[in-house]
Amino acid sequence: MLTPPAAVTALLFASGEPLDKKRLETLLNIKDAELALVLKSLANSLKGSGLSIIETATEVELRTVPEASALIKKFRENELSRDLGRASLETLAVIAYHAAPTSEVGAPTGSVGGATRGEVDWVRGVNSSASLRTLLMRGLIEGKEDERDKRRIRYNITTEALAHLGLTSIESLPRYSELSAETRVTAKE
Repeated sequence: MLTPPAAVTALLFASGEPLDKKRLETLLNIKDAELALVLKSLANSLKGSGLSIIETATEVELRTVPEASALIKKFRENELSRDLGRASLETLAVIAYHAAPTSEVGAPTGSVGGATRGEVDWVRGVNSSASLRTLLMRGLIEGKEDERDKRRIRYNITTEALAHLGLTSIESLPRYSELSAETRVTAKE
């Protein structure tokens, strides 16, 4: 069984974003005073590890220490300089063929097009979170709130991606008219 500090570490690591303190209290079945002690203990145990706890009045997050910023910057630059892998290229293709053409007649104003993570995962047959993260970090896709379901994000190809692919418009993709029409029919079903 995990100690409370270990449980908080696991939850913060798994979430990858700030967690509400009230939610942590509920998950761990502890009171706010106990959580404060757990967070203090965790902060002490993380000293010298390269990680730290960042706290606001309502949230807590596991982050790298400021001293690691130069190293992390170098890591991210190296990550961004590598060629896109097969998974990222597949993900980019799915998003591109789900995009609304720039000249689509009758498209509603502000029509976003694009694909949700669920749609990308369904087409690829695997979880695409890492590929989406890579494409977002490189500026090849952008995410916007889905107009039909505010709980999910709809990803679209950017002009940077078109330039990366050597294209002047989304319609320049091979067999774009045929394949994008097919993806829109499938999405409506």
